[in-house]
Amino acid sequence: MSSALAQVGGRTFASLRKHRNYRLYFAGNFISFTGTWMQQIAAAWLVLRLTHSPVLVGTLALCQLLPVTAMGLFVGTLIDRYDVRTLVIRSEIVQMANAAILAGLTLAGVVQVWEVFALAALQGVVGALDAPARHSLVFQMVGPDDLPNAVSLSSSIGTIARVLGPAIGGAVVALAGEGTAFALNAVSFLGILASLWAMDVSKLHRPPKNEEAKVFKGAVAALSYVRHTPRATVAFVVVFFLATFAFNFNVLFPLIADRTLHKGAGTFGVIAAVFGLGAFTGAMINAFRAVASLRTILVGAVGYGVLELILAPLHSLVGICILLYLVGVFYVLWGTNALATIQLAAPPHLRGRAASLYFFAFQGGAPLGGLFAGVLVSWGGTELAFLIAGAVSLLTAAWGVWFLSSRVDGADLSVESVAGLAHALHRPSFRLARRSSAEGRAELGATETLDDPLE
Repeated sequence: MSSALAQVGGRTFASLRKHRNYRLYFAGNFISFTGTWMQQIAAAWLVLRLTHSPVLVGTLALCQLLPVTAMGLFVGTLIDRYDVRTLVIRSEIVQMANAAILAGLTLAGVVQVWEVFALAALQGVVGALDAPARHSLVFQMVGPDDLPNAVSLSSSIGTIARVLGPAIGGAVVALAGEGTAFALNAVSFLGILASLWAMDVSKLHRPPKNEEAKVFKGAVAALSYVRHTPRATVAFVVVFFLATFAFNFNVLFPLIADRTLHKGAGTFGVIAAVFGLGAFTGAMINAFRAVASLRTILVGAVGYGVLELILAPLHSLVGICILLYLVGVFYVLWGTNALATIQLAAPPHLRGRAASLYFFAFQGGAPLGGLFAGVLVSWGGTELAFLIAGAVSLLTAAWGVWFLSSRVDGADLSVESVAGLAHALHRPSFRLARRSSAEGRAELGATETLDDPLE
């Protein structure tokens, strides 16, 4: 029994066991993520205290998300052009300075709402670059074989921090004020910076850099990669539609507590924590399986949609918590598998842009999605919002199956291991074609023929 558990643990945490650089990053990132979520809750509370306006609290979130919508398609070229580790170090330093400035203004008692919004917008701009850059760095730390495992483990610490950070942040705000929470967040960046500086750069899987890549043409090349690579097409479309129209829990969770269950902030916290626990479970399942497959993405989308349809009419706290736990599991199944699939399918010189496309798909539609969810709740309560979310998930998954089936003749549906998938990307059926750009340079574009539509 103990040997079996050891084997499961060794497989689940393979990236941590095998890669020192990733161990450093994992620990530092957890500290930084927790601090970031502390600041999220403290900033929202600060705006509410200063203005007493829920609308302005929503505006704060908009300031952070709009830069991703505006920049998400273009930052990947910078990641492919420059050294990723250096980009991440610089972005973390800017975010640390941002938190320190907000802490100083708040502790001095002179902070104004426009300053909070301006610093939130700066955070959004830097974050639009930082998130895909960090995931490109994860690829360099662990390589293609361990990428799905590493992405899942990174997702697990993000999930834990998302639950732990607001809880700590709320306690700090209550005991010492928002300024102290901002100061602690600034200090938390020392964790990720220390891990980045301590890395052995000789062990990184660094792709060749294209120093002539242009921002706009680089974005066009990335979109062309998605269009001509069925794996990436399906992963991108699933993430965009589900994240935009079926993943607006920042809007729906408080409304479930208030309007559906007629409870207070305590119930809201329980609901968010249960969903987070489900997401953590899903991350551990993904980490153990260590497989990046379209099958898992589509099964995850179907399960996610069915569970949201079942959740829609419920008015019991216990029933809602059980369903939200399962929704959290299936969310990670489609979310983290999509990130690994998009990156693994990309040729080396496009991997930064591939990661940025994922984050654009996941967060770029968030402003529209939040508004969409709010309108649905105003029309028909959370019941209507979850019904539409479930329907969108199922329709998107059905499209994915149709899209893949229409491009494959006589395919079997076997699941491929990560090593096999990495090998498949270099077999003759994955053809790399040279295409000349308008300036006469050669651009490498990917075209793909799938033997198995769900591999």
